[in-house]
Amino acid sequence: MVGTRIKELRVQKGYSICELARLANVSKSYLSQIERGLHKNPSIQVLSKVGKTLGTSVEGLLKEEHSAGKDEIVLDSEWREMLVTAIKEGLRKEDFVEYRKFMKYETWRKEHKSIHEDLQK
Repeated sequence: MVGTRIKELRVQKGYSICELARLANVSKSYLSQIERGLHKNPSIQVLSKVGKTLGTSVEGLLKEEHSAGKDEIVLDSEWREMLVTAIKEGLRKEDFVEYRKFMKYETWRKEHKSIHEDLQK
């Protein structure tokens, strides 16, 4: 829902609902209704004002609603922050793929070590 996306971005920016409403020049009660899903089809003008205030576009507000499938994981702010930091520190996609392979190997090794130790008892 677009309201969920607005609330997520508002919280990330550290705005209260009152602050966002004031900065975007929209009604606080209307914004609250959008966030709570009571008003599911806000006008493009309102979305444009809110999006600009939150540093995104109308498409950016709607994108999450249409792109996130039921099985798709939406990253919280802590995960995003860790990934951005790692990328800024030079982590490449190839490095991440290798790390995942290593972690799978370590899990496999620990499981087999445990089985081997149980067999020796």
